[in-house]
Amino acid sequence: MSGANLNTGLEAIRSRDLRAAAQDLSFNALRGYGVVDAILERILERPLTDQGMRALILAALAELLERPQSAYVVVHQAVEAAALVGQPRGKGLVNAVLRNFLRRAAQIRREIEQTETGRFRHPAWWIKRVREAYPTRWEQALKAANGHPPMTLRINVRRTDVDRYMQKLAQAQLGARFLGGTAVLLERPCRVDMLPGFVDGEISVQDKGAQAAAPLIGAEPGMLVLDACAAPGGKAAHILELTECELLCVDIEANRAMRIEENLSRLGLRGTVRVGDATQPQTFWDGRPFDRILADVPCSGSGVARRHPDILWLRRESDIGRFAATQMVMLEALWPLLIPGGTLLYATCSVFPEENGLQIRSFLDRHSEALAVPIVGIEDGQILPGDDTDGFYYALLRKNRT
Repeated sequence: MSGANLNTGLEAIRSRDLRAAAQDLSFNALRGYGVVDAILERILERPLTDQGMRALILAALAELLERPQSAYVVVHQAVEAAALVGQPRGKGLVNAVLRNFLRRAAQIRREIEQTETGRFRHPAWWIKRVREAYPTRWEQALKAANGHPPMTLRINVRRTDVDRYMQKLAQAQLGARFLGGTAVLLERPCRVDMLPGFVDGEISVQDKGAQAAAPLIGAEPGMLVLDACAAPGGKAAHILELTECELLCVDIEANRAMRIEENLSRLGLRGTVRVGDATQPQTFWDGRPFDRILADVPCSGSGVARRHPDILWLRRESDIGRFAATQMVMLEALWPLLIPGGTLLYATCSVFPEENGLQIRSFLDRHSEALAVPIVGIEDGQILPGDDTDGFYYALLRKNRT
């Protein structure tokens, strides 16, 4: 792994169809990386240093695991592709590796399945942390994180309602199931331009777990609300869909801030968007205290790894401590901006306690004026990846009046 972000590489492909095909191949290879990397190690006598060739073989092995009935086509196309990315003898190498695997597939897969990395397709350190944190649920969480992510819609209640939109989906022959609140789960993912009313702002694509944030923050009409680290604007838009408040959206990157404005515009919503650093309020704050603050802090992304499978193999265990340190700085910077009696919603898309419950306990130990408000329906504030949701953490903190 080179350390590059997969999305950055995919964005360089101009053709939408070609980009979609490349994403499908890449995601499949990354979801199975723990297995195909072990397969390649068993087949080769010495490590393959040509990174382009190695990536091609790993992608082909993942396709063979996913679609064994198409073995002939996969091998043929991989051999042809080798001429484009490899050395002169690349075609022979690819052909030899893939056919070697097909001959020994049953034996190799049995050997790999006996290892935890092979069974759960996660790095060993990741498996260990999740098992220690969730001793009765760790296997289900890891297995769910290996699947294809659900495609969930959020109904914009300012423009339609769930019943009317479900009827539109039925008319478009798109199967869907209501999950509660404003969340509707599609039976099969599709392109957004196939969704009725998307262009008109009737719906957005947002995971069920992420949709918990706006109701939890409980903004009321006329309140001054801050969404720190707001890009791409999903939670901010949901807040404005639910109530007429004065919302300030902040993000540290100008191009990401533009995405917030684009999303709000499509939905017919109005909020103030500023470029600023949530760890340095002087970069965006005008001195007026906020009634509500959403601190959607930078995190490991461990709860959404199935949407970004490169996270599994780019992250290092040492990264968790660095994220936790940044989160602490951000919490300390934002807390003074909250009025007495106001509430701050701390949010991550992580499953690691160091970024979640342990972070909040430490904050409460430092701030006697802070009170954790119980969240009904979310055990310990932690949502683990499942069939209809990604992994998220929420903590609702109230500032006591002094």
